[in-house]
Amino acid sequence: MKKILLALLFISNISFAQQTALSLEEAVQMAKDKSIAAKQASTQKETDFWRFKSFQADFKPQLSLSGSLPSFTRSFIQVLQPDGTVAFQSVSNNNSTLTLALSQSIAKTGGTIFIQKQLQRFDDFERNSTLYNGVPVAFGLSQPLFRYNQMKWDKQIEPLKYSESQQVFLESLEKVSLNVSDYYFDLLIAQVNLQIAEKNRSNNDTLYKIASKRLELGKISENDILQLRLSVLNAQKDLASAKQQAEVAMLQLKAYIGYREANKFDLAIPFQLKNVEIDAQKAIQAALGSRSDAIAFRRRILEAERDLNKAKAENGLNANLNVAFGLSNRGTKPLDIYKNAQDREFVEIQFTLPIMDWGRSKARTETAKANLQLTQQSVEQDKLTFEQQIYTQVTLFEMLQKQVKLTAETDEIATKRYQIAQDRYILADLSITDLGIALQEKDRAKRDYIVALRDYWRAYYTLRYYTLYDFELNESLNLRK
Repeated sequence: MKKILLALLFISNISFAQQTALSLEEAVQMAKDKSIAAKQASTQKETDFWRFKSFQADFKPQLSLSGSLPSFTRSFIQVLQPDGTVAFQSVSNNNSTLTLALSQSIAKTGGTIFIQKQLQRFDDFERNSTLYNGVPVAFGLSQPLFRYNQMKWDKQIEPLKYSESQQVFLESLEKVSLNVSDYYFDLLIAQVNLQIAEKNRSNNDTLYKIASKRLELGKISENDILQLRLSVLNAQKDLASAKQQAEVAMLQLKAYIGYREANKFDLAIPFQLKNVEIDAQKAIQAALGSRSDAIAFRRRILEAERDLNKAKAENGLNANLNVAFGLSNRGTKPLDIYKNAQDREFVEIQFTLPIMDWGRSKARTETAKANLQLTQQSVEQDKLTFEQQIYTQVTLFEMLQKQVKLTAETDEIATKRYQIAQDRYILADLSITDLGIALQEKDRAKRDYIVALRDYWRAYYTLRYYTLYDFELNESLNLRK
C-alpha cells in the first residue's frame, strides 16, 4: 500500500519543454515562403507592378500600324443622275488603306501630337483601273481646350496607387506573421491542454486504484469512491476532447503555413521575449512613413480634388482643336505620291457650350465641393484614429511584457507549491483534496503563462503590421523590399 502511495506522490510535473525543431519564427518564415496567403500577396504585387508599367507606357511614344487590307465591295449603289432621277450602278472595287503613325501624349495639356504616313489603293474591277492616294508625311495635334485633363491627374494619382500597393504587399506579409502567431499558439495551447489532460487522467486512475484498496480496508466511504470514479470518467472525457482540439489545431496550422508532410510535430514555447523598448511617437512616425493608409490619405484627397476639377471643367465651354499639316498626292503607282506632293492642311475646332441646363452644372460642382470637404474631414478623422490605434498598441505591448513576467513568476511559484504539497502528502500532512487543488493551480498557472505569451507575441506582430517597422533591428521593413 505504501508503494502505491509513493507512486502517486512522485508523479512528475508536466514537462513543457518541447523536443521539436519548429519554433514560432520558423513557422512564420515557412508561411512567408510557402503559404497560399503569401503567394497571393506576391501575385497581387506582380499584377500591380504590370498595371503601373502599363500606365507609364501611356506617356511614352506609341508607334502603330493600322488599316484595312483588303476592303472589297461588290454591289449595286444608288447614283443620282443629272436630271434628278436615280440609277443603280454596279460596283466592284477594293479600297485598302495603311497608316503608320507615331504619337506622343502631352500630360501637361492633355493633348496628343503625332506624325504619320498613309497609303491608299483603290482598285476598280469594273473598269480595270488602279489609283493610289497617299500622305507621305503629316504632323498633327489634337488638343482639348478648356476641358478636364485626365492625364495630368493620373500622373499624380497613379504613382501613389502603386506605392500604396507596394506597402500593401509588405502589410500582407506581416499579416501572415500575425495569423501564424494565432494558429501557432492555438496549437500550442491545445498541446499543453492535451498533456495536462493525459497527466490528470493518469493521476485520477492512480487515485481511484488507491481508493479501491482503502475501500477494501474500510478506510473510506462508498461516496468517496463514487466521487473518484466520476473524476476518472470526467478526466477521460477531457482527454478525448483535448485530443480532438489538438488534431484540429494541428491541421489548421499545417494548412496555413504550407506544411505538406503527413507527420505531426510539437511546438517550442517561445520563452525568449524581444528585448525592445518602443517609443509611441517613433512608432507613429514610422507608420506614417510606411503604411499604405498614410499614402491612401494623400490619394483620397487628390482624387476628391480631381473630381471637383472635372466637375468645374465640364460645366463651361468644352472645345477640341485638331490641326494637321503635311503633304499629299495621288497617282497610278505607289511612288507617284512622293512626286510633286501638294500641301495638305486641316484645322478644326469642335466645341460645346451649355446655355441652359436648369442648374445641373452647378449641382455637380457643389456636390464635388461637398465630397471634397467630406473627404478632408474623413481623412483627418482617420489620421487621428490611425495614430490612436498605434499608441494603444504600443501601450498594450508594454503592458503585456510585464504580464508575461508576472505569469512566469506565478507559474514558477505554483510549480514549487505543488512540489511542496507532494512532500507534505508524503508526510501525511496534507489531504488528497488539497493536493488536487495545488495540482489545479499549477495547471492553471501554466495555461495562463502560455496565454500571456500568445497575447504578447500577437501584440508584437500586430505592432509590426501597423508600423512596418522592425523595432528589434531598429529599421523600416521598406529597406528589405
